[in-house]
Amino acid sequence: MKEIKDTKDMKAKELLAYYQQKLDEEAMEAKKEGRLVCWSASVAPSEFCVAMDIAMVYPETHAAGIGAKKGSLPILDVADKNGYSLDICSYARVNLGYMELLKEQAKTGVTPKELEDCPGAKIPLPDLVITCNNICNTLLKWYENLAKELNIPCIVIDVPFNHTMPIPEYSKEYIAGQFKEAIRQLEEITGKDFNYDKFLEAQEQTQKSVKEWNRIAELSSNKPSPLNCFDLFNYMALIVCARSRDYAEITFRKFAEELEYNLEHEIYAFKGNEKNRITWEGIAVWPYLGHTFKSLKNLGDIMTGSAYPGLWNLTYTPGDLKSMAEAYTRIYINTCLENKAKVLENIVENSKSDGVLYHLNRSCKLMSLLNVETAEIVSEKTNTPYGSFDGDQTDPRNFSEAQFDTRVQALTEMMEDK
Repeated sequence: MKEIKDTKDMKAKELLAYYQQKLDEEAMEAKKEGRLVCWSASVAPSEFCVAMDIAMVYPETHAAGIGAKKGSLPILDVADKNGYSLDICSYARVNLGYMELLKEQAKTGVTPKELEDCPGAKIPLPDLVITCNNICNTLLKWYENLAKELNIPCIVIDVPFNHTMPIPEYSKEYIAGQFKEAIRQLEEITGKDFNYDKFLEAQEQTQKSVKEWNRIAELSSNKPSPLNCFDLFNYMALIVCARSRDYAEITFRKFAEELEYNLEHEIYAFKGNEKNRITWEGIAVWPYLGHTFKSLKNLGDIMTGSAYPGLWNLTYTPGDLKSMAEAYTRIYINTCLENKAKVLENIVENSKSDGVLYHLNRSCKLMSLLNVETAEIVSEKTNTPYGSFDGDQTDPRNFSEAQFDTRVQALTEMMEDK
């Protein structure tokens, strides 16, 4: 990749592609130079490793990228052959299959065909992994398995489920204690004192990135909307992988400025053909992202709300570990049914949605488990219809285009009847 020192003239889409590639290349370069590389869960605190100059790779985002480029099946087959159950999250299976291929490459010196043909970014094996169970417990066993297979350290940040809200003080104190233990482990792994100055800088940078991320999301409340929230699924790569770096802030600010310009000049996402507005609940179907977008667009249905991008609304006070602890535990899928429904209710109302579409995701059990109960509560509170479809975030075998189209058509008819 040719280094571009001045990115100010680049459009948001160009910045997104540029920084995604830059992050991948930085990880590969770190590995070559003998510096530490960490594989991290998507909503594990990035601030700690960034403070210690550890290169970061995010397996969930990497798996989503492979899925979006329709390259997941050969990697899933590798995982299947190595004994990983089909009932495991497909993000995990793509990552574990990819790990097996990297292990084979390291052992034989020959690149396996599946790895050579994989359309996703090239990433190196990790020297440590860090995970957090604030979005699901699968991540614990997934990352413990990575650590065991690769014989590397595993840092686990335990975040209790919030059965009541608001979050109790003892929970914040417990998680802050987990943060301190993670710092101790990093000092042991790196052989260096933790850099608290860089840690504060990383916290402050995270807040700048989150502020711009929220600025983008809020623009979909306009009617007509300059933003189709499907775009958030793409830009999400940087709020996951670079929120503690200025890469995310720069890209999101540019995108927000472009959208605000469009709003001012009455340039809307659907060019005046916006008929119905929907909230999408759940992860994207990455192998069929284009199909799901086009099916909705052909019916005049624009996505103006989604709780999934809001997982990274990690607003807290830099320098305050308990404030940071609260941000990393109030993830809406880590809270009780009452709060989850309230979060979705607010999204439906703020995005002026006419209906809600629920992704019954075979992979993500936690996000799908309470969808029926949530749907009934949100529908009653907001007086909006809802629909659902069966799918999977990365395994294309668990999604039917015909079923999706039928379900969306039914939801559209219900919205228009109202």
